Amino acid sequence: MRALSRGIVLVSFFVLAGWCGTAVAQGQPDGQLTVAFDASIAPVFLDPAETPGIGTPFVFLYAMHDALIKPLPGNDMAPCLAESWKESPDGLVYEFRLRPGLKFHNGDPFTADDVKFTFQRYKGAAAKLLHDRVKAVDVVDPLRVRFTLDRPWPDFLLFYATPATGAAWIVPKKYIEKVGEEGFKKAPVGAGPYKVVSVSAGNELRLEAFADYWRKKPAVKNLVMRSIPDESTRAVAVKTGEIDLAYLFGGPVAQDLKRSPGVTIKAPLLYGMYWLDFLDQWDPKSPWHDKRVRLAASLAIDRNAINQAEMLGLGKATGAFVPPEFDFALKVEAPRYDPKRAKQLLAEAGYANGFDAGDLTPLPPYTSLAEEIGNFLGEVGIRASVRNMERATFMSSWHDKKLRGLLIGATGAAGNAAARLEPFVTKGGLYAYGSRPDVDDLFQRQAKELDRGKREALLHQIQKIVTDEVLVAPIFQQGFVCAVGPRVAESTLGLIQGFPYVGPVEDAKLK
Repeated sequence: MRALSRGIVLVSFFVLAGWCGTAVAQGQPDGQLTVAFDASIAPVFLDPAETPGIGTPFVFLYAMHDALIKPLPGNDMAPCLAESWKESPDGLVYEFRLRPGLKFHNGDPFTADDVKFTFQRYKGAAAKLLHDRVKAVDVVDPLRVRFTLDRPWPDFLLFYATPATGAAWIVPKKYIEKVGEEGFKKAPVGAGPYKVVSVSAGNELRLEAFADYWRKKPAVKNLVMRSIPDESTRAVAVKTGEIDLAYLFGGPVAQDLKRSPGVTIKAPLLYGMYWLDFLDQWDPKSPWHDKRVRLAASLAIDRNAINQAEMLGLGKATGAFVPPEFDFALKVEAPRYDPKRAKQLLAEAGYANGFDAGDLTPLPPYTSLAEEIGNFLGEVGIRASVRNMERATFMSSWHDKKLRGLLIGATGAAGNAAARLEPFVTKGGLYAYGSRPDVDDLFQRQAKELDRGKREALLHQIQKIVTDEVLVAPIFQQGFVCAVGPRVAESTLGLIQGFPYVGPVEDAKLK
């Protein structure tokens, strides 16, 4: 079945490629870099306040907006809108000194009022945690802002000022108060290297270089981000020159692109971890409530085969939920592929003939991954139906806890082990459908532990519970396969550790 599915995709791709190959290549205007995104461009991705706990929005945030602190090449916490910051000896106060003379795209000056307004407005990943732990935000003067915590919190900067959240990506207070929330969504204004020219809902974002960007004037004058959800269509667009760079390929399409003249494959290894989530495990009546059933599903998956099929072998099979590069990560080997043991476990749990598992919903556009996992599960008797959704609908449904059955989750958000665990396995987490009291207790204890060694032990305990209890079944750490066309001199892919997209965008160059 896996071979047949891949074969159908491959035949469809080559038919489409052959048809388009007879057309004249569509050259790009001088000074324009056109990038194909793998899903629809949701308005939520353009507003830092809405940032979910995944890496997807940052492809847009890095272009349009800027943060107090953000990862840049060689520095995971580089000073940006904030030129410096300091922490009080008691760990309760963080004061940021802002870079002087900066402006938003509409000409409004960037000040401490914008920082305070942005924090108060933020409602994305870890918003409740941040708002609960920050007792006050005070504007000391136009270029200084002070955050006071309710108690020492060693992870404040990680949750506030890295891409673990979008809380420190600053928006203009005066502009939003003038045009309103809906007006901002239609015409976003930021302080990043590119300003918005036009937004075609879901389909295309046109940007032009912001000459006054503090770090440097962008090397490329015009940047176009285009939604092309279909993988084969994206590939053809790169081969014909309609697109200069496209994200996310796998299987036979990636293999063909690798062989295509003028096309270069880039596959940075990400912080992105993919896992099978058992959404109904918190229901005592569900088969997934039994750990043996969850372990059976994990053992039924051939992770190495998936790595080859999806990422040309450029990813890494894993048993860990937290990327190994993160602080406090527990190293976990990938579970062995053992369908025989999986069937034994199902029989012990009372499902010798398997069971109907309902929907298997992947994060779009990972349909082929879902089909492969569904086939592996089917071979041991777990029968699931792949359910595809549009990306924005999926994200809202996941967040609102409306999905059931099985889910293929993924995130490439930065941070450390605590930041990765919080949205998915703790009480009140943005995507947590349930939680264990022991995990919640350990998480609260580690959040106030100032001794690094003791804190690491607590976070390792949480990760061990996630592993031993099979709360999720990790699959792989992603090698993000991208295709780069011949007009691109510097794609910047892979320059920022763990970041999947073009970045820093202002460093991208055309020949």
